[in-house]
Amino acid sequence: MKITGQITVPAPPGRVFAALRDAHFFASCVDGVRDLAAIDDTHYTAMLETKVAYMAFRFNVTVELTRIEPPDLIEARITGTPAGIVGRLTATSTTRLHQQGDGTLIDYTIESVLTGKLGSIGQPVLRAKAKDMERAFTTRIGAAFVQPATTGSTS
Repeated sequence: MKITGQITVPAPPGRVFAALRDAHFFASCVDGVRDLAAIDDTHYTAMLETKVAYMAFRFNVTVELTRIEPPDLIEARITGTPAGIVGRLTATSTTRLHQQGDGTLIDYTIESVLTGKLGSIGQPVLRAKAKDMERAFTTRIGAAFVQPATTGSTS
């Protein structure tokens, strides 16, 4: 399954790159990520909890940042095994940043494969779940870069 998309945020590419490179910030934008732990500067483990159709799943995932080119490219490989059932999740993600006026265009591609019981659920169900997760992610990323309104007092 391949998901591509774009989101524009009101921040310069350097700031966006630094935020996306921060594993804890990134994980906070992905629905269901828990217990993120750094192994080193480019390897992480985490728990991903999600529901697909009527089934709840917990994945033990590992993330490896395979390519980092500041300030505009991050690639990662994600692998995971669901707890309690036979199967595997493998995914690659590519994030490219482009200056767009005073902001940044985030261009992303995620290619994923699910095997085992999850893979047997069917593409329409999995695609719908992936789109839900994508919407939540882009909403959180967008909100993270919106400057809070300042209020001034008038006398």
